[in-house]
Amino acid sequence: MHSDTHLLLHTYRAAELRREAAGFRPVRRPLRHRMGWTMVELGLRLAQAPPRRAARAA
Repeated sequence: MHSDTHLLLHTYRAAELRREAAGFRPVRRPLRHRMGWTMVELGLRLAQAPPRRAARAA
């Protein structure tokens, strides 16, 4: 693809994405929902094995 054509297509797509983003409003989740997922994330982190440390030579 010619570089000028690629740049023009990129410019059009970037403008389209900016228009879409301007109208986007994130949905506010209830506190209970957010706390639940935070607890799931914390549980998954605690369930992982701790990182192994290298043995030190004395």
